[in-house]
Amino acid sequence: MADSWEALEKECLACRECSLCETRKNVVFGVGSRESEVLFIGEGPGANEDEQGEPFVGRAGHLLDDMLAIIGLKREQVYIANIVKCRPPENRDPLGVEQDACIGYLRRQTALLRPKIIVCLGRIAAMKIIREDFKITREHGQWFEKAGVQMMAVYHPAALLRDPRRRPEAFDDFKSLQKKINELCEHTRAE
Repeated sequence: MADSWEALEKECLACRECSLCETRKNVVFGVGSRESEVLFIGEGPGANEDEQGEPFVGRAGHLLDDMLAIIGLKREQVYIANIVKCRPPENRDPLGVEQDACIGYLRRQTALLRPKIIVCLGRIAAMKIIREDFKITREHGQWFEKAGVQMMAVYHPAALLRDPRRRPEAFDDFKSLQKKINELCEHTRAE
């Protein structure tokens, strides 16, 4: 078990536990404040993220930044990571074996961060973090508690780009997140 961010990141960058390591350009470890009380978790890097080595930097990332801004947050105030740290080919969903090979890194990031709130970005993350049979269309925006951590799932920003009609629901979910942050967090404030 890594006892520091630096040791964990070094180990993750050298990972060869699944076949995704063969096609990646960069390991996408995570980004943001390592003191944040709020952790956002996506499913895995896309092409832009693989190129730049940072999560949520493409069109979906810009939308996420806009959604954070609506509730008075910047990406530098939260921590953003993914279930898998390497890009699945053609942006397909990460396979179970890939998620299993990588989840230990996310668990260790979570242990170092000790967030009060976890936000799953999309169905894949919600099914891995909240519950295996999670239904994003029915359960987005609902709060769950696991091990003393408040968790919710929202539509993945890429899904909102594909179906803008869901944006009002996403806005409501982020307003609920804003309220929960201001209720629970001492250092991370959503204005």
